[in-house]
Amino acid sequence: MWKHGTDCCSWIGVTCDYVSGHVIGLDLSCSGLVGNIHPNSTLFQLTHLHTLSFAYNYFLGNNDQFPSQFGGLINLTHLNLSYCGFKGDIPSQISHLSKLQSLDLSFNDDLKLKETTLKSLLQNATTLHEIVLGYADMSSSPLLSLISNMSSLVTTLSLGETGSKGHLTSHLLCLPNLHELNLKGNENIQVSVPNLNNCSASSLTFLDLSLCQFSGSQIPSSFSNLTHLTSLTLSSSNLNGSIPSFLSNLQHLTHLDLSFNTFSGSIPSLLSNLQHLTHLDLSYNKISGQFPNLLGQLTKLQTLSLRSNGLGGKGTIPHCLANLSNLNVLDLQRNKLHGTLPSIFPRNLITLNLNGNQLEGHLPKSLSNCTSLVDLNLGDNQIEDTFPHWLQSLQDLEVLVLGSNKFYGAIVSLKTNDMFPNLIIFDISSNNFSGQLPKAYIKGFQAMKIVVGEVGKSSFDYIRRYEPFYLFGNILLEYDDSVTETMKGLRSNFEKIPNFLVSIDLSSNRFEGEIPDDFGELSALISLNLSHNRLIGPIPHSLGNLTSLESLDLSSNMLAGKIPSELTNLNSLEVLNLSSNRLEGSIPRGKQFDTFSNDSYEGNMGLCGFPLTIQCNNNVPQQEYPSSEAEDKFGFGWKPVAIGYACGTVLGIGLGFCVFSIGKPQWLVIIFGGTRRIKRRSHGNRHARTT
Repeated sequence: MWKHGTDCCSWIGVTCDYVSGHVIGLDLSCSGLVGNIHPNSTLFQLTHLHTLSFAYNYFLGNNDQFPSQFGGLINLTHLNLSYCGFKGDIPSQISHLSKLQSLDLSFNDDLKLKETTLKSLLQNATTLHEIVLGYADMSSSPLLSLISNMSSLVTTLSLGETGSKGHLTSHLLCLPNLHELNLKGNENIQVSVPNLNNCSASSLTFLDLSLCQFSGSQIPSSFSNLTHLTSLTLSSSNLNGSIPSFLSNLQHLTHLDLSFNTFSGSIPSLLSNLQHLTHLDLSYNKISGQFPNLLGQLTKLQTLSLRSNGLGGKGTIPHCLANLSNLNVLDLQRNKLHGTLPSIFPRNLITLNLNGNQLEGHLPKSLSNCTSLVDLNLGDNQIEDTFPHWLQSLQDLEVLVLGSNKFYGAIVSLKTNDMFPNLIIFDISSNNFSGQLPKAYIKGFQAMKIVVGEVGKSSFDYIRRYEPFYLFGNILLEYDDSVTETMKGLRSNFEKIPNFLVSIDLSSNRFEGEIPDDFGELSALISLNLSHNRLIGPIPHSLGNLTSLESLDLSSNMLAGKIPSELTNLNSLEVLNLSSNRLEGSIPRGKQFDTFSNDSYEGNMGLCGFPLTIQCNNNVPQQEYPSSEAEDKFGFGWKPVAIGYACGTVLGIGLGFCVFSIGKPQWLVIIFGGTRRIKRRSHGNRHARTT
C-alpha cells in the first residue's frame, strides 16, 4: 500500500536506486487506474526512471490523447503503455527516448504512428530490440522495410492488426537475433520468401503470419530451414493442398496452427516426429479420412482442435486418446465421426466438444472423473441414454449441451444442493425427456443468478481456457470455446462464447406440468426456451424478475390463464413467442410489449388487445366486425337487426303452429298446406282401388 509518511521506496510497484535514492522503476500495471494523465503530473518529474509500466489500466476522460510529456523521461529503457485507452497520434517526442530498449504501445484505441516519428525513433533509439505495437494504426509507416535495413539488434517485432504494408523478405526472417515476429491480421503484407537456405543462423522461434497474403497457395518449402521455430501460425492464409511433409523438420515445434485454410487429404504421419507439440489446430479445413491413431503418440498435447473437417468416414474416436494425460482441450465438433464414445477420456480435460457428429450409444460414466471440465458439448449426435445425473460432481462445469440427441426419460436429481453451481449454458433441447421440468437443477444454477458486472466481469470477456496458453514474450496464445445455440428464434454459431451468454433451452421434449417459479431467480438469463413441450398452468409472475432476458419462447404448450403484467418489466426483451397455447384475457401494454407483432400470440383463441385485431370487453375477447354502409347511413348497425330478426322468427313459428293446429283461417291453411291435403286425397283413392 502507498501511505503518506512512509518511505516510497517500500511501496508496491516502486523501485529505487539504493545509492542515489532516486525512483528508477514504476510498475502500476493492472492497478485499476482511470481518468487522465495531466501534463503537469508529478509523474513526469521522475526523470531518473528506467522502467515504466501502466499496462492494463484505462485512462478514459476528456483528454485521453497520448501525453507528449513521456518524451521527457529520457532515461527510460523500458516503456509499457499497452491497454491504456490512449488514442490519436503518437507524439514525435517519443523519439527523444534514445535509451529505449523495449517499447510496448499495443492495444490502444486508434493510436497512430506516423512515418516521420517512426524513422526518428529508430534512428535515435539504436539499442531498441523489442517493438510491440499491435493494433496501432501503422498503415502509413513502412516499418518492415525500415526494420530490414536496421542492425541485427531486434529480438521481438509484434505488429499484429496494425494495417502494415509491404513484402515480407527473407532478409527480415533471417535477422540473426530476431526471436519473435508477429504480423497477423495484416492483409496488405505480401509473403513471398523464395530462399531461406542461408538462414541456418536464424534464431526465429515464434512466427505468426495469419491473414497475410501468400504469393502462392502453398507454405513456402524454405520455411523448413527455420529449424528453431517453436510456434508457427499460418491460419486464414488461403493455403490449400496437403499438409507439407517438410514440417517434420521443425522438430522443436510446440504450437502449430494451420486453421481456416483449405488443406485437404488426411493428417500426415509426419506429425508423429513432432514429439514436442503441445498445441495443434487444424480446424476449418477439408481434412478427411479416419481419425489418426498417431495423434495418441503426442503425449505432450494440451490442445487438439480438428473442428469442422471431414474426419470420420467409417472411423471412430480411438481409445488411445486416453494416453494424452496432459490434454486440456479436445475439439472434434462438426466432423463425420461415428460409433460409440471411448470408455475413458483424459482426466485433465477442460473442454470436450464433439458436437455435430454421428456418435451413438451411451455416455461413459468415466466423464465424471474429468473434474476440471468446464465445457461439455455433445449436441447433435445420436446418443441414446438417460440424463447423466452423475455429471453433478463436475462443480466447474459452465457449458452443458446435450441437445439434438436421443436422450429420454425423466430428469432425476440424486442431490439437493450444489448442482451445477457454475453452469451458464444448459441445452438439452430436441430429445425425448419427459416428466416434470428439472426444478432441483434450476434451483442449483447459482451462476445464473449473478448478472455480469456484479462481480467485476467485463461484458466483453469470453469463456477461455487459460491452462493451454503460452506466453511468448508479449504474445498470448488463446483458445476460445465455441457453441451453437438458438437465440432470439435463430440458430446462431458463437465461435467465442461471451460470458454474458446465459441460456437455458429445454425445448422440443415431452416435459409436462407447470413452469416452476424458480426460473424467476435466474436474473442473469438472457435466453429461456421452453417451447414445444406439454406444459400446463399459468405463466409464472416471477419471470418478470428476469430483467436481463432478451429472448423468451414458451410457444406450443398448453399454458393457460392471463399473460402476467410483470413481463412488461423486461426492458431488454427483444423476442417473445407465446403462440399456440391456451392463454386468455388482454395482452399487457407498455415498454417492449408494444413492439411485438401478432406472431407472438397467434394460436391463443382467448387473447385480445393490441396487437391483435380482437378487442377486449372486460378482458373478454369480442370480435370486431366492420361497419356496413347502412349502419353508417341510418345510425344503427347489425346488432339491432339481428335481435329483431331473431324475435320475428320466434313469433312467426309460434303463430304458424297455432294456425295449423286449429285449421283457421282456412285460406291460410290452404295456401301453405295445400300439398299436404292433395297427398292425403291421393292416398285415400289408392286405398279404395285396392279394396
